[in-house]
Amino acid sequence: MSTNPTIIRTKASDNVGIVTSELGLSTGTVIVDGAVLLQDIPMGHKVALSEIKENAAVIRYGETIGYATSSIRAGEWVQESKISLPLPPDIDSIALPDGKRQKPQPLEGYDFQGYRNPDGSVGTKNVLGITTSVQCVAGLTQYAAKRIKRDLLPKYRNVDDVVALNHTYGCGVAINAPTAIIPIRTIQNITLNPNFGGELMVIGLGCEKLRPDWLTPDNDTSNILYMQDEAFHGFSEMIDGVLLMAELHLKKLNQRKRETCAASELVVGMQCGGSDSFVGLTANPAAGFAADLIVRAGGSVMFSEVTEVRDAVHLLVPRTINAEVGRALLDQMKWYDDYLRQGQADRSANPSPGNKRGGLSNVVEKALGSIVKSGTSPIVDVLGPGEKIRRKGLTFLATPASDFVCGTLQLSAGMNLHVFMTGRGTPYGLPMVPVIKVGSNSKLSNRWFDLIDLDAGPIATGEKTTEEVGWELFHLILDVASGKKQVACDKLGLHNDLVLFNPGPLT
Repeated sequence: MSTNPTIIRTKASDNVGIVTSELGLSTGTVIVDGAVLLQDIPMGHKVALSEIKENAAVIRYGETIGYATSSIRAGEWVQESKISLPLPPDIDSIALPDGKRQKPQPLEGYDFQGYRNPDGSVGTKNVLGITTSVQCVAGLTQYAAKRIKRDLLPKYRNVDDVVALNHTYGCGVAINAPTAIIPIRTIQNITLNPNFGGELMVIGLGCEKLRPDWLTPDNDTSNILYMQDEAFHGFSEMIDGVLLMAELHLKKLNQRKRETCAASELVVGMQCGGSDSFVGLTANPAAGFAADLIVRAGGSVMFSEVTEVRDAVHLLVPRTINAEVGRALLDQMKWYDDYLRQGQADRSANPSPGNKRGGLSNVVEKALGSIVKSGTSPIVDVLGPGEKIRRKGLTFLATPASDFVCGTLQLSAGMNLHVFMTGRGTPYGLPMVPVIKVGSNSKLSNRWFDLIDLDAGPIATGEKTTEEVGWELFHLILDVASGKKQVACDKLGLHNDLVLFNPGPLT
């Protein structure tokens, strides 16, 4: 990547550059190779560095992001309307790997203070979770969580929080439909997240299709409370029953203590949202560098968002460790192509209006900037939505690109810490795991000084390198996982609801 005070060009073959100035650039500004701006161009948007003739490729990241719909002069603003969307990579023509991937060089000597669980997993928080078998009981669980926090939690200083894991599933659904497995296993695996320490309560209604005992290990019913239980006379007795059960779990959680754990116990979810064109230049490359460090330390990293991988999948398949993993990656792309087709939609529905205002013209450009958060490590496994992580190293977890759906699925897969990159800004957070927010540009990071945890903007101005910010993020991950630093969304109490991916029919 080459930069000057005004323009970033990712590869020498690029015929567009990205405006870096916070105020944008004015007509007449001299940019690259003597080219002069022919119009005012905002920060983050593309300028033609040379003439791009009609139907010629528009190149960014060294890849074709589209074709010029008419001739574009050097110095002209390359807007969305001037680029046609290319065809996606042909899945059937992508060669599978030969399995000769070099193992990353080990990185030793890094650890954090975590909560070790009996099943061998490690938590970064100590949270009492109250999950539900059906959305009908959400009012009760929200009320109960408030009462537990007010009346019980002050007595148990080692417990960080009480969280109602409400969702929109459980009844009025085709529970036996093939795709019902996705929301069901998502809810099941959320209960196994290491930050709950195995101490999780289930609140059911009683008549729902998703049976509460499906959500407990070995169909254990001792941690289930039914609102329709005839033993309860009135709402207050139901709440008394919840508080009684909660205190038993809080006593056990309060015995958990942080201890030194190797960095290999990290399970980090990488995600971006509210993206601009800087995310693929600053925040995501820094996150990718940190991801490589975690993998080298023996830890686990997940990246996701199928629609923001689909147009760059030809660059990822060669990184899979063998043909089986490569085929699994392509199969997930095919499944999602079919899913969109059934809904009479396609990948052109992504990016969002805000992404476009931030300079991202189409999903191809977005995908090429999105995948760099995966770093350069070999891809050791591919998971379907709702599945639990199986291997250490870098895993692709197939999820929609929606921030809150992706976050829910990464939580279900077992992440104990989340890293979230943004360029336009979002208050996104999860109460169950720490969410580190990385700003892609200093304009946002300075404006949202109390919402962003790390500014990757200095990479764009040349003040810092990707490696420097990547190491900074890696150390921040260790500090947050240890409880030494608190992320902004936890300080402010800004947390999103769980949102399940349910491709199955409602009845």
